[in-house]
Order: sequence, then C-alpha cells, then structure tokens
Amino acid sequence: MESFTQQKVQRYEEFVDRRLKPDLQRAIDERDKVFEQQKIFADLRRNIENLEKNSVTSLRTLVNLGSEVYLQAEVPNTQYIFVDVGLGFNVEFTWSEALNYIQKREERITK
Repeated sequence: MESFTQQKVQRYEEFVDRRLKPDLQRAIDERDKVFEQQKIFADLRRNIENLEKNSVTSLRTLVNLGSEVYLQAEVPNTQYIFVDVGLGFNVEFTWSEALNYIQKREERITK
C-alpha cells in the first residue's frame, strides 16, 4: 500500500513539473507583457496631457537610435504625433485622437 501511495505522489509531482509549472510560467510572462503595455500607454497619455497642458508647439528631445546611441532632435510642430499601432505600422494622430486611441487600447488590454 505504501508503494502505491508513493507512486501516486510521484505521478502528481511529475504532472506538476511537466504541465502546471510551464503553464504558470507562460501565464506570468503574458501578465508581464500586459503590465508593460499598460505602462507604455500610461506614459504616452501622461506625455500628451503634459504637452496639451503646457501648450507646447515645438520641442527639443533626444532620440534613441539603437544601442543606446542618442541624437538630439527638434520637433517644429508637436500638434501631430505618430503612434505605433502594431505590426510595424505608425499612424499620425492629433493629440485628442491619440488620447482616444490610447483609451480604447487600455480598455482592450485590461479585458
């Protein structure tokens, strides 16, 4: 009887190791991706709101070219911004259009 119980325990442990732990890790990874997207959209929303509040019409900024190499850039007209909408596409939005898009994306992400 003792060996039967040990075999059952061993089978359950194998099931946990082979099936449940990888599933848990995938769920954690997916959750982290959602949190990262939420942070990105919250930062973008906050930046747009700051631009609107301060009535910014031009802007000097640093742009990351990759490998932590930055270039100083000047934006002469900040009334339009480009937002990455996925699959490598960027769409030109006004500030209000961008805020509406961000709100819709945040609602979809939280579902």
